[in-house]
Amino acid sequence: MDDPLGRLTTLPRVALAHTPTPLEAMPNLSAHLAGAELLVKRDDCTGLAMGGNKVRQLEFYLGQARAEQADTVLITGAVQSNFVRLAAAAACKMGMACHIQLEERVPDTDAVYRSSGNVLLDRILGATVHHYPEGEDESGADRRIQEIAADLKRQGRRPYVIPLAPGHAPLGALGYVLATQELLTQIDHLGLDLDHVVVASGSGHTHAGLLFGLKALGHSAKVSGICVRRGSAAQRIRVSGHCAGIAELLDLTSPVTDSDINLDDDFLAPGYGRINHATLEAMELAARLEGLIVDPTYTAKAMAGLIHHARRQGAGCRILFIHTGGHPGVFGSEPKLTEYFAENTGPGVPPR
Repeated sequence: MDDPLGRLTTLPRVALAHTPTPLEAMPNLSAHLAGAELLVKRDDCTGLAMGGNKVRQLEFYLGQARAEQADTVLITGAVQSNFVRLAAAAACKMGMACHIQLEERVPDTDAVYRSSGNVLLDRILGATVHHYPEGEDESGADRRIQEIAADLKRQGRRPYVIPLAPGHAPLGALGYVLATQELLTQIDHLGLDLDHVVVASGSGHTHAGLLFGLKALGHSAKVSGICVRRGSAAQRIRVSGHCAGIAELLDLTSPVTDSDINLDDDFLAPGYGRINHATLEAMELAARLEGLIVDPTYTAKAMAGLIHHARRQGAGCRILFIHTGGHPGVFGSEPKLTEYFAENTGPGVPPR
């Protein structure tokens, strides 16, 4: 019988993540929301440099870099990018140099945002830091980092670029195609099933990989991507493109149709990396009911989506939250979070 995941196990990959990551119940949050049974897949526990979903993605990017005998990794991301931090860590582990390009994606940032959290970890990891002035010019940022790579090549280095814009082979998404096998093994072992999966949808690689993997393996769970970077219309194009790219990489016919791509941008405003009330409520409930830390840019907005879906769907539905990490980003937003949480104390504070 043909492998439902095609060429996945034959593509270059390096081992970076601590897997399988835990699958845990969230009974207190479930009870608070009066109905749906909630679970969390702890991909904040992938191990490398404070963990997160990007570790699984980097296994395939760094596998390709090693196959090409690269000695330097280059990547672009926002100032508080988790991907950038983990790329720098993965490069260290692989004995490679790392150049990171930080783009100005979030307006009106303060000194803490620009020096704490992931930025501090980038420095500790020894990455060479470059800056790009625009936060909504992915193609321009890719051109600039290719120029940096070309300069390194003239110096005798062997660079490998992890691209930012769509239109490139979505190697990172393969990490989450593979993760679906791990997830389905876990739920089978526990004698459970899933109705719904909720995940942050930013670059779209994690969302597309999970959706593709579940469909390819014949699972019927709905996957909802909570938009954290752009609106649902633009994000749909990106996720669809990634699914097509996964199919090409795996030499498969894509099992994903347009109707399978579910996106929710109700928790995005006022934009990427900017905090809203639903974000704060989600951080509060996750922490005080489950001891779970979610960050204001990605996982708190996704948690707000989970809370919304749990309230709407009610009893009899089992929903899985993919915790994609991002803990260092909490410290990049310290002043705003301190102001809010100084006024809100006590366990399990209900929504206001």
